[in-house]
Amino acid sequence: MGTEKRVVVITGAAGGIGSALCHRFINDGATTFGVDRDNPGLQRLRNELDSSAFVPIHADIADEAGCRQLADRIASEVKQVDVLVNNAGYFPTRAFKDMTFSEWREVTAINLDSVFLITSLLLPLLKAGNRARIVNISSGSIFRGNAQGQCHYVAAKAGVVGLSRCLAWELAPDGINVNVVTPGVTATDNARKLLGAGIEAGRQRRAMQRDLSPQDIVGAVAFLASEDAASITGQIVNVDGGVNMH
Repeated sequence: MGTEKRVVVITGAAGGIGSALCHRFINDGATTFGVDRDNPGLQRLRNELDSSAFVPIHADIADEAGCRQLADRIASEVKQVDVLVNNAGYFPTRAFKDMTFSEWREVTAINLDSVFLITSLLLPLLKAGNRARIVNISSGSIFRGNAQGQCHYVAAKAGVVGLSRCLAWELAPDGINVNVVTPGVTATDNARKLLGAGIEAGRQRRAMQRDLSPQDIVGAVAFLASEDAASITGQIVNVDGGVNMH
């Protein structure tokens, strides 16, 4: 089920889930490009991995010019991309009545626009492999909404699902599978900082009353990126410990 000798691109690589994904794909033998705007975080991750197969790229994926630069960088080093994980996320809280349009645009740019930009710019490299996988990270909050003041975030993550389903149809002739993972509230350092008591509240809502860790999400992504998922496309794999059951 591994991704050995494959080329993987992961956005949001310096975060809790992103760094766990990088560890998994590097351990599986894949050349892994880790993309993030947090350059110190990328450097810490590079030191942790201590592998020439990990290529950190400092870029702001909410910016079109930044996305073009990182796509050019990747194209200068490899001839194809086998796995793209659009993992970058930003989830601040703000009541809708207080939300400004600039705040809305910032959150949707990171969570939705970046998926469009990265996927479209890397599409020639994804097509080159003829068996590529795209795994987009959405959010379990799309199923029931969120009372914590995240209208911008939930709307953007719902958009990721719609985009992914359309891409699954359009890219299937090119041998590209497109799927979505919807994590529940995951106990990363960033989530603890931004959500606070929301971590415990998430735990209390799920059937399996324990914290979700980044490793819980990694397994689902690794499966969808593997040959074992060759006939799976346009699907949502929900990893929330049993809050939303379908």
